[in-house]
Amino acid sequence: MFTLAHLSDPHLPMPAARPGQLLNKRATGYLNWWRNRVHLHVPEALAGAVADIETQRPDHIPLTGGLVNVVLRAEFCRGAQWLEALGPADRITVIPGNHDVYVPIPWHEGLGLWGAYMAADGQPSAQGFDVFPTIRRRDGVALIGLSTGVPKPPLLATGDLGGAQISRAEQLLAETGREGLCRIVLIHHPPLLDQSRFKHLTDAAAFQAMIRRVGCEAILHGHNHRSEIARIAGPRGPVPVLGVTSASAAPGSKYGRARYHLIRIEREGEGWRLQLGIRALKADASGCEPDGELVFHSPVTAAMVA
Repeated sequence: MFTLAHLSDPHLPMPAARPGQLLNKRATGYLNWWRNRVHLHVPEALAGAVADIETQRPDHIPLTGGLVNVVLRAEFCRGAQWLEALGPADRITVIPGNHDVYVPIPWHEGLGLWGAYMAADGQPSAQGFDVFPTIRRRDGVALIGLSTGVPKPPLLATGDLGGAQISRAEQLLAETGREGLCRIVLIHHPPLLDQSRFKHLTDAAAFQAMIRRVGCEAILHGHNHRSEIARIAGPRGPVPVLGVTSASAAPGSKYGRARYHLIRIEREGEGWRLQLGIRALKADASGCEPDGELVFHSPVTAAMVA
């Protein structure tokens, strides 16, 4: 059995910014943080979720973006320190979300500080935005990391994959499918067609067409800050699309309490069995407790067990 602890959108606390750093889209995001989001994303909730992950001892942690808020350099430095405390780079896979590319900045000043956590197998550190899709093979599991993060105008939180990235992802999924691996796709924006036009993945239809051709065993995403389950068509049956609540969501927030997903993967005949356990923050934020469970049998059926 191989166990993943999927968390997303921790949105680490915002450092203070100088006025000169806010002469672009950052200004609206910075103001929104201090007026609103600072009450939605609290470090105590994130600490409780991380403490619980440590007790569960997962084999790997996929983190589907949303670490920072308006891409101040201090945020990326803080993010690098937080990731180092969370665990080693070979056991954590990070992909960027829209807030991690809020405005354009040089790679080495931003995401490059987390390069070791985004690098594909055999690479010490990711060297630029064109590194995606990435692949990490772990004990029969292939983690395919995509980037939907593209700087957007104010008030937009949409994402793009682009044709080249979708094409490369299709090649990787076909290859790992032939190898008989359990293919887990990591993406920040949910690849669904019924999302808000201000927050959606612009090429979700093209992504879904690719999955219909080559398939995968599960798709993990964040962005919506809620635990949610959907399905899209694959070549041998429906593919589960699993979104997770923000890992720093305050108790009583509009997102509900912070959550992460514990996903246990094991081979089942010629397919795979994925057991999804939802872990939700306890009232005292000392850790998490069970909040539901699903079992998916790849490639055909899914059944609710609790």
